[in-house]
Amino acid sequence: MATAPAASTPQRRLYRVETAAEFLDIGRSTAYEEIRLGRLRTVQVGRLRRVPTEYIEDYVELLKREAADI
Repeated sequence: MATAPAASTPQRRLYRVETAAEFLDIGRSTAYEEIRLGRLRTVQVGRLRRVPTEYIEDYVELLKREAADI
């Protein structure tokens, strides 16, 4: 008897700035400074600031491009 495929759990798409900083292995204050400079983008959800997964990836790509320019 075949079993039904397991329902996939949706992946988290928005992260708190502190969590994004942990993923990036940078400090909280560094993350907020990068946001202030426009290097790490965020979205506003009501009064909350969140970092979408793709913006974390974009930031890593920015760092890689900058490293290649040195």
